[in-house]
Amino acid sequence: MNKPNYLKKIILGLSAVGPGLFLIGYNIGTGSVTTMAKVGAEYGMTLTWALALSCIFTYILMVAYGKVTIVTQQTALFNIKHYFKYGKVLAIYIMIALIFGELLALMGIMGIVTDLLHEGIQLLFGVNVATLPITALLIVVLYSIFWYGRYSTFEKFLMGFVILMGLSFILVFFLVKPDFSSIVKGLVPSLPSGSGSFALIAAIAGTTCSAAVFIMRSTVVAEKGWSLKDLKKEKRDSAVSASVMFFLSLIIMAVSAGTLHLLGMKLTNTVEMISLFEPLGGKVAAFLLILGIAGAGISTIFPMLLIAPWLISDFQGTERNIQSPMYRILGLAGILCGLGAQFVATTPPLIMVFSQAFQALILPAVAIPIFLLLNRRDVMLENTADRKMNIGLITVIAFSFITSYFALVGLFS
Repeated sequence: MNKPNYLKKIILGLSAVGPGLFLIGYNIGTGSVTTMAKVGAEYGMTLTWALALSCIFTYILMVAYGKVTIVTQQTALFNIKHYFKYGKVLAIYIMIALIFGELLALMGIMGIVTDLLHEGIQLLFGVNVATLPITALLIVVLYSIFWYGRYSTFEKFLMGFVILMGLSFILVFFLVKPDFSSIVKGLVPSLPSGSGSFALIAAIAGTTCSAAVFIMRSTVVAEKGWSLKDLKKEKRDSAVSASVMFFLSLIIMAVSAGTLHLLGMKLTNTVEMISLFEPLGGKVAAFLLILGIAGAGISTIFPMLLIAPWLISDFQGTERNIQSPMYRILGLAGILCGLGAQFVATTPPLIMVFSQAFQALILPAVAIPIFLLLNRRDVMLENTADRKMNIGLITVIAFSFITSYFALVGLFS
């Protein structure tokens, strides 16, 4: 069989797990890259266990939200509003908190992507371009795609960026030649001492097991039109999504652990990674790193633009029409928030930290309702949660309270 056929099979295989890829594109963003690189630089691979747990819990909640959506044929907020006594209040709280957190994150991501593109232009052409025109051009290009796009268009667009992001990080891994023995030794689970270690554990959870992912999971499964016969496919799609999230995050952590950690170098922001890795892997590694992180950022922006209108449609139980006036107006308002990073005194990575803290605080409000819904026979009929799923969800709920506590400590400190 020839190579084009192999490539066609890979593309067809990826398109079969569209919702999973959509959420990978959303979840592995600039915040995740910074967090995993910072963890690797400061603690080596000793927090791999925290990443693995977060991805396992992400898988459990993705399966749960997908299953309830398929059985009820309704999306998450509509179900919460409809099936609980004070569900309307809870649904409004989740909606407002998620939209506020995502607007903060959008501001931070646009700032980071702009800074990265600024670095890339300097690296390639030696020209120092102001960041404001770069942000303005990004807004025009991304909103044009949003204006003419449909969900299937975004799914294909994100597939391309997920592949670009993954290949870039894998190539950087081999170019910087990290110390493998150090990485293997660091895989032994431990709880590192020192200030900030608990905050980084919470950050790992916040960037991976994100409340917005599970609410969006419900919507993208509904967009796919899956029915009861697709329950196994939904489970497989969740497994692929969580596994790729783990693999990409682990690669980023390993690159940092096998290089910066050994050299005793610290990492404070995303753009700083370029200057730190360039002496280790050369300009090619630096450029690939820019491609990978910028790809991660841009792949996150499209789902973020859809969050506010999707949540409103979800809450109201109305049709999701990406080309409707409401979607286009809210999409424009969202993308214009990206200009905010140009005018605030704080740095884009710090804005990302605040948005991730908000995500962690919302997680219990997202984990508890889905546990209750999955165990209601009037909702799920013969598809209620089995013992294994219930044990998993109870563990996730306990985990959500722990990460919420860490988030509160981080915000006040």
